[in-house]
Amino acid sequence: MAATIYYDSDANLDFIQQKRIAVIGYGSQGHAHALNMRDSGCEVVIGLPSESKSRAKAEAEGLRVMTTAEASAYADVIMILIPDQHHREVFERDIRPGLAAGKMILVAHGFSLHYGQIVPPADVDVAMVAPKGPGHMVRRLYVDGAGIPGLWAVLQDASGQAEALTLAYARAIGCTRAGVLHTTFKEETETDLFGEQAVLCGGVTELMRAGFETLVEAGYQPESAYFECLHEMKLIVDLIYEGGMNYMRYSISDTAEYGDYITGPRLINQQVRAEMKNVLKDIQDGTFATRWIQENQAGRPAFMAMRRRNSETQLEQVGKELRSMMPWLSSKEKASEQQAEPKAEVETTR
Repeated sequence: MAATIYYDSDANLDFIQQKRIAVIGYGSQGHAHALNMRDSGCEVVIGLPSESKSRAKAEAEGLRVMTTAEASAYADVIMILIPDQHHREVFERDIRPGLAAGKMILVAHGFSLHYGQIVPPADVDVAMVAPKGPGHMVRRLYVDGAGIPGLWAVLQDASGQAEALTLAYARAIGCTRAGVLHTTFKEETETDLFGEQAVLCGGVTELMRAGFETLVEAGYQPESAYFECLHEMKLIVDLIYEGGMNYMRYSISDTAEYGDYITGPRLINQQVRAEMKNVLKDIQDGTFATRWIQENQAGRPAFMAMRRRNSETQLEQVGKELRSMMPWLSSKEKASEQQAEPKAEVETTR
């Protein structure tokens, strides 16, 4: 069955322009949503802790900033754009007390609602608008007159207007310019987690690490191994992003294309595919979510240890030296070195 995709003509901006909107958080996604909605003629306030460093940034953009509790009580539509692990605490402490019948709760990723970290009252709408790209791109494309595609879903329609209002929100941030795919909270959450773990983050990084270590253990220079297994990854991914796998294969040498066909299936074999199914099962039955929730409740000891170990590998040290040769990457290097700091207001690409 073909997917249903909605565009500007399917969304009435008036629905969202008549509402007061609170954006909770002012990180990657938060700043983009807020500024795009403001420029779409919406009334937007930002909800942040009193001590937040982001307050000055939001105010410098001319946005009205309140505490999270004040913003939630003031607004008709509350978009929660803080990391998953903070949703439950912030919702119970700051958002729930300000809810009233007919209000709408929005998220950009379904984790906290799908796995029961947030259990909203029955008299409010609950929906999702999830741009499929980082916040800086959501903002840049909007300013350029374009938009980034996204997903949308309604979990709870108490008002009878939830679908229309959700589509209006998607239009206000520019997503319906490119098209928004209708989905469900279950599908978005489970496919997003699987994609991150099995392919985009876990799968790709472990594949690059294994390639690097295989070459180094065979006696090749670590610098050569880094260039071949990590640095050039962006070149290949950019080609796929621009035109799919066929365009990538068209753009590389025939030798590389032949190696692609005969070697890829040797590495991603039936054993790997079977393990991917196990990863998906852990996501579907809540095993992964439970593990991550408990890790946060315990103060994240295993998570922080894994982050520290991975930052100290030979691969990372070699990469840091090579990237120092590329001054255009210096800002990215600085950001990665600040990993130990909390990410409460720095959203991911969601």
